[in-house]
Amino acid sequence: MTIFHRHILIRVLRTYVLLIGGLVVFFILLHYLEYIDDFLDRKAPLAQLHTEYYPSYVPEIVRLISPLALFLAVVYVTGALAQTLQIITLQTGGVSLSRLIVPYIWLGLTLSVLMVGFNGYVAPITNQTVLRWDALYLKDAPRRIDVSDVYRQNGPSGTLLVGYFDRRAGIAYQVVLQHFDGAGRLIGRVDAQQMMWRDSLWHLPHATARTFGPRMEHRRELADVDTVLMVLPRDLARTERDIEAMTLPVAREYVASLRRTGATSIGGAEVGYYTKFTYPLAHLVVVLLAVPIALRRRRGGQAMRVGLGLLLAFCYLAAQKLIEPFGYFGDLHPAATAILPHLLFALAALAMMARTRR
Repeated sequence: MTIFHRHILIRVLRTYVLLIGGLVVFFILLHYLEYIDDFLDRKAPLAQLHTEYYPSYVPEIVRLISPLALFLAVVYVTGALAQTLQIITLQTGGVSLSRLIVPYIWLGLTLSVLMVGFNGYVAPITNQTVLRWDALYLKDAPRRIDVSDVYRQNGPSGTLLVGYFDRRAGIAYQVVLQHFDGAGRLIGRVDAQQMMWRDSLWHLPHATARTFGPRMEHRRELADVDTVLMVLPRDLARTERDIEAMTLPVAREYVASLRRTGATSIGGAEVGYYTKFTYPLAHLVVVLLAVPIALRRRRGGQAMRVGLGLLLAFCYLAAQKLIEPFGYFGDLHPAATAILPHLLFALAALAMMARTRR
């Protein structure tokens, strides 16, 4: 790596960190002004709001704005170098575009790898606090996906039907456990008014067990039954944002559990899981987009470059949001939904790069 490459990296990283700090403050203030009425109306502890909630919210903001901050940093720094003719001087001296872009690609790849770990292990831990506060104090709390009459597969020969599950108390109401033989005939059933999650087990304080034979039914009353089911509390009371508070291993097991238990509307969870891997790729893509934009000298100088960069960044984000519903409803595979917008803009960036080289 040459001295000039190190010079570029230091300037881009310095601008990137400053932009991250400024954007974090901006988004926290925006969020505070938008939701302070909800916090006051529901009597949220303001001291903990500033010492617990918003500090926990910072990693999620960093996760979301990091590609934008890197994009603007590359556009600003590279545009300044082009405006002062430093880039042209290097190209005149025989330095090709391929060599000039090396530090940018290295930076984009490094941040992509680092942000996979950050998105998969750091932000989910702090998001647990954020989502708990949102559920308690915000009117726009994460929406429940399953509310009542929840049906789940409990292994290859059993089903679970729950009339309603109280997520906060960990209590399921109007519970029916059914068991079938290999031919699909009902051979047993357990009915209970309540089923509680205690110490990693399901506890039925009172239940009725029925066994169905060829000509008769056997019935017996059960008291204080502890049982292990394939269905966990999180499988009964899902919200739209649960995946945000899960680390990569937990999210992988959660998605597998939803598939195994026959849950419906799991497209959002699957797309969210794959996005944990694909969203960091935006760091590399935005670098490839930013360099061709910044290298061209335009009327209006830096203001024009930054404005064009913001427009392109908005289109990038809009493409992700427009494609996501196709994965939610099964029109596209969730993995394809998560990677497609990055692939499209990566191809556009390579086309821009080739045009700039000519």
